[in-house]
Amino acid sequence: MKKVNLVFGTVYGSAQFAAETLEKEMQVLGYDVTLWQPNDVASFIPPQDELLVVVTSTTGQGDLPEDIQPWYHNLKNLAPYLPALNYSVIALGDSSYETFCGAGRAVDVLLSELGAKPLVELLEIDACETMEPEVEAIKWLERWNQVVKTELVA
Repeated sequence: MKKVNLVFGTVYGSAQFAAETLEKEMQVLGYDVTLWQPNDVASFIPPQDELLVVVTSTTGQGDLPEDIQPWYHNLKNLAPYLPALNYSVIALGDSSYETFCGAGRAVDVLLSELGAKPLVELLEIDACETMEPEVEAIKWLERWNQVVKTELVA
């Protein structure tokens, strides 16, 4: 059973609800999932033999939500080399803003700079198109699961 670390950053709860929904669905698919709570995630360095999924909303001028900032900045400052880490990012945003999905894009760039490899392309969920980001996340999960099952050794 593949281990998945699920990290979220949220302002109003949508990203958290999407992450919680993914957690349940991943467990149904047979994954061992840890949903990291904001108080516990700050010093978390993702193990390279496990999968990482980040779900984050965007706030302000493309900024990370406050609850995920300590984790992001810790990773950025420590700059661990993560060449064996496979990750995925789901970014929630509003396309009426110039900084659409800026937080998710920043996480994606940072993980890539640390040498980690994206399993699937960054998913951007637009609040102008859907009021239920968890529905889009579940659709995304089908593709993600297929990639994990076919491209990674379970």
